[in-house]
Amino acid sequence: MAPKEEGWTAHWRCFLACGFIVLSPFQYGVDFGLIGGLQAMVGFLKIYGYQTSTATSAIGWNLETMRQQLISSLMTLGAFLSSGTAGFVAAKLGRKQCLWIACGLCCVSNIIMMATEDIGALYAGRFLIGLANGYFMTFSQLYIQESSPARYRGLFLTAFQFFTSFGTLIGTIIDWATAKRPDKSAYLIPLGMIYIVPVFLTVALFFIPESPRWLILQGRIDEGQKALRWLRPEGAAVDQEAIEIQAAIEVEKELGGSVGVLDMFKNPMDRRRTFLAVSAVTLQAASGSMFIIAYKAYFLTMAKVSDPFAMSNILSTMGILAIFFNSLIVVRFGRRRVITMIGLGVCGVLQLIIAVTYDKNPNSSSTGTVLVALTCLYMMSYNGMISTYAWLAGGEIPSQRLRSYTFGLAAAVGFFFAWLTTFTAPYFINPASLNWGPRYGYIWFPSCIIAGVWVFFFLPETKGRTLEEIDEMFEAKLPARKFRKHVCVGHVAHTEKEEERRASSDHEKSPSDVQHAEVNKV
Repeated sequence: MAPKEEGWTAHWRCFLACGFIVLSPFQYGVDFGLIGGLQAMVGFLKIYGYQTSTATSAIGWNLETMRQQLISSLMTLGAFLSSGTAGFVAAKLGRKQCLWIACGLCCVSNIIMMATEDIGALYAGRFLIGLANGYFMTFSQLYIQESSPARYRGLFLTAFQFFTSFGTLIGTIIDWATAKRPDKSAYLIPLGMIYIVPVFLTVALFFIPESPRWLILQGRIDEGQKALRWLRPEGAAVDQEAIEIQAAIEVEKELGGSVGVLDMFKNPMDRRRTFLAVSAVTLQAASGSMFIIAYKAYFLTMAKVSDPFAMSNILSTMGILAIFFNSLIVVRFGRRRVITMIGLGVCGVLQLIIAVTYDKNPNSSSTGTVLVALTCLYMMSYNGMISTYAWLAGGEIPSQRLRSYTFGLAAAVGFFFAWLTTFTAPYFINPASLNWGPRYGYIWFPSCIIAGVWVFFFLPETKGRTLEEIDEMFEAKLPARKFRKHVCVGHVAHTEKEEERRASSDHEKSPSDVQHAEVNKV
């Protein structure tokens, strides 16, 4: 029976549930892929941009720097706000309910963007879809972290990043197919595709259970056990798993007391976990990835690369291939800390080479070819070695009782730095401003190196650990370097040993001590 429980086919219901949930990052990726390409479409720029000479812009049209900043960054600003309030919302609403809210916001925002030619309404639509994407990314991650078995959690989080990148690829392919249309249909067709995932996900959520850990945290033990039975194979030790989850939550409550936003910082253990989770998610922004992901079509257009939309598709495809190889090799054999450090180092060096190459010979066709090749390598390194593990660590490290608050804060800070990157990037790359173009990589090289040094000293290895084991290691105050080889005893065993110690202590007391204690109780 045990081998059957360990096989992925026995876990088919959990795979089905998480398969529905990963449509959330797919939607986020589609939006990023689409909006980056719209800014390089003549049909879009005729309405929201202005005409210029081909000497200034390769396509004869450009977008004001401020408009470019707001169109790209308002989405991440909305995501920052919605993920930052995730802890408060999760105190009352489950993961599924929050994803339903995200689906509704996504559809409303898209109606606004498609029905108007007013720039203010477009800004409003971008902000609303950001609120939706913040919920999509935060609550889908929480659901996967809390519902999947330890041995498959890394695989599911790899799938999470895969669908983010796959969504970006689909978005860029749609843009490529419609980019040459001379009228507004060039961008209305891509926007129309945004409805598909929210509608499908809205229906699919009715067929899967709520997060069992969230239910148990709310005191709904029977419902939590029922959800676990649905998610786990036939014959699995569901009651024992529920007891472990309950015991871990009780231990955390004894150590930390209440549950609220300030509790993330009150005691040293929770403060450390909050710092690590926030910093881990921020590694994505520190790598400079948002600059390339959000503006790759515009960036390649202004760098005078031939057929920038087709090249954008190649970049996205290479990123997906990296995630695929990651799922086959690194998830099974690799150490997350080491892979993340290597990824940051490689991405930093590639950004530096891109900047130097363009700086020395900015307008040649050979430079354009080199830029595309190096950017492909960058996307492979980022997707295969940084992005997956940044979200994974940010979701695994928080404590059970504070997970919604801590991961919400981590996602919010990550989105804030993503917003900062997308908001400031046009100042550097737009021909109407500093016109650095690919020279922007000079800024991201030192950022990657600093981030890699932080990983070496502070980020613990949590591969293959249950969430309860991670709790136990943090309670033991282990330094980051000792996490990988630590042998856990389990919260139930820990609780039993503590009770035995207390009982032994009471037994060793003298009769007068016991009598004195009884008097004090009275």
